[in-house]
Amino acid sequence: MKLYLDLIFLINIWFDFLLLLSVTILLKRNIKFKRIILGALVGGLTIFILFFKLNNLELFLFKILVSILMIIVTFSYKNLKYTLTNLGYFYLTSIILGGGMYLLSDSFSYSSNGLLLFSNGMSLNYIVLVIISPLIIIFYLKETRKLKNDISNYHKVDIVYKKKIYHLNGYLDTGNNLFDPYKKRAVILVNLDFNLDNEKIIYTPYLALNHEGVVKCLKPDKILVDKMEFKNYLIGFANDEFKIDGVNCILHNNMKGYLK
Repeated sequence: MKLYLDLIFLINIWFDFLLLLSVTILLKRNIKFKRIILGALVGGLTIFILFFKLNNLELFLFKILVSILMIIVTFSYKNLKYTLTNLGYFYLTSIILGGGMYLLSDSFSYSSNGLLLFSNGMSLNYIVLVIISPLIIIFYLKETRKLKNDISNYHKVDIVYKKKIYHLNGYLDTGNNLFDPYKKRAVILVNLDFNLDNEKIIYTPYLALNHEGVVKCLKPDKILVDKMEFKNYLIGFANDEFKIDGVNCILHNNMKGYLK
């Protein structure tokens, strides 16, 4: 098998460029584009390991040193935490991309040699690294950003009523702007079995898209969201299950400024 060093060098640079660009986007680093290219060029230095006989430990240490150098060249060194965060996301993205490539290799029964994939003697580097690898990265970035934004809206909710504690999975919904018409108290919507005391029910009207109705509400003894206490809130009882996975409590929009 013939190995073309210039081709391998370009493939390494392309691969490292994608990884460094992904870290920049994920962590929202304010980095000039030329520094990403420079870091990728440093990563291309790994081609020189082909000229040395290294055991597994030496090869591992060499790759660690090169990756650290790539991170420092690209993002500079500000402090240890900053550098380790960049390095951690670099490795995480490498695992995602490497895993995606391995899945393709295994699914289509290609034989592999490092980053090189072969089928019937024909190299598929161009297809996998130049075309497919950016698609894997784009999908990863899109899903990671979506998951990050979504998870930040999940909160642990504890509602205390008549000395009983109800543990709920809350979701901060900016669309919940429901207030009771009497004292203008914000309403947290819950979906659970609850023995309502008819004498203490507060009926709160609501208006949704092409739909209006009345929500039965109660004033709880205490509401804790991520162990932070919220006062002067009502809990409203929804008839239908929420269409958010694992959620049985919809928090009010005005909590947004207090929750992280």
